[in-house]
Amino acid sequence: MRSTLLTNFVFLFLFSSISFSQTYGTNYSFGPKFYGGVVFGYNGGFGGQLNFTISSFQSGFPLSARFGVGYTAVEPGKSDVARRVFINNATNGTPQERGWIWDMRFDMLIPVNVFTNSHIYVGPRYSMFTANFNYVGGNEDFDVTSNQFGLGGGIETQFPLMPNLYMVFGGGADYFFEGTLKGHDTSYSPNGDDVNPREDYTYNDADDAVNQPKLIPRFMIGINYGF
Repeated sequence: MRSTLLTNFVFLFLFSSISFSQTYGTNYSFGPKFYGGVVFGYNGGFGGQLNFTISSFQSGFPLSARFGVGYTAVEPGKSDVARRVFINNATNGTPQERGWIWDMRFDMLIPVNVFTNSHIYVGPRYSMFTANFNYVGGNEDFDVTSNQFGLGGGIETQFPLMPNLYMVFGGGADYFFEGTLKGHDTSYSPNGDDVNPREDYTYNDADDAVNQPKLIPRFMIGINYGF
């Protein structure tokens, strides 16, 4: 299922990048060569991203490059299952939980003639996921973590508000490959190379216990400032 969605996404991106005209690239080359921005919205949860973009590497060159760093608050997973898979079968204590993702992303931006100042973006991703489970009164407070590589893309449009200031709207999706899940003194790997696993639990059980990134839709709004 995931591989089919990823294949369809890549095909859609390639088809779009070939089919759309490059009118925006011509206009964009006269804009600022550097700009910074901030966006907020849904990214598997509510989050934000700071980014820095380099455009117009040389006259007439349509592509731009962007680097971004983001933070997203997410649902951590199933506290009762996580405790069994990573620690023990105890049930005492009141569970409190929270989850978050730090991510880094690099995109190449390709101008398209959909709206004014629009482009398709695509590039690699790196995610650092943490789920914290605290059992108040149960003497257990632990994190489950995973680091994952991924790929993502989408489409984005920006509108001028004033000279060098733009409002940005965008949507797309990121797909992350499976990563090792670590919690307490236990880890589960996709290849079955587990460390101190509990009972007969496997990677699939650990993956079901927490909400590490997989296929994440993304809808953001923010501003870019040229300089």
